[in-house]
Amino acid sequence: MALDEAALDALFRTARTHERFSSDPVSEETLRQLYELVKWGPTSANSSPARFVFIRSESARDKLRGCLSLGNVEKTMAAPVTVIVAYDPTFYRKLPDLYPDMDIKTWFSGNPDLAEDTATRNSTLQGGYLIMAARSLGLACGPMSGFNRNKLERVFFEQSGWRANFLINLGYPQAEAELPPRLPRLDFDEAAIFA
Repeated sequence: MALDEAALDALFRTARTHERFSSDPVSEETLRQLYELVKWGPTSANSSPARFVFIRSESARDKLRGCLSLGNVEKTMAAPVTVIVAYDPTFYRKLPDLYPDMDIKTWFSGNPDLAEDTATRNSTLQGGYLIMAARSLGLACGPMSGFNRNKLERVFFEQSGWRANFLINLGYPQAEAELPPRLPRLDFDEAAIFA
């Protein structure tokens, strides 16, 4: 079943990266609903390595502030929620539950390079699912890198051992916010070929 034009616009054609958000809070219920959509996106061997930290409290925001590049501080502190899209480098410990039909845990537990590649690639993919899911729920997104990864991991992941991938600011769009003109994209013939 193809999506209608309005849905395609909301997810892709008219969707934009936001740096300003309304003052409306994003509820825990909405963030749980968001994850319930994200978790269904496909990953290699159903590995699901992404881990998400939804930063909402003032104390967590203060900790995050010290990890951000200067150009990202103001917009991040103004966002109702910032999501750290991270990954568990030992995601394979969950594979007996996530992929019960076959013992594939050893594919990764005995191959740290494959585990790292799989975790990075698939957590990035899951972060993309989070953006699409957020847009489908009426949330605006501002994905970014621009942070000190080592510092952020010391502050937030010392106990878990998770690794940071990227950040996404989340909130409801600010109605009066003027967005800059949309930047161009590559045409099909510049970015794709048939083989």
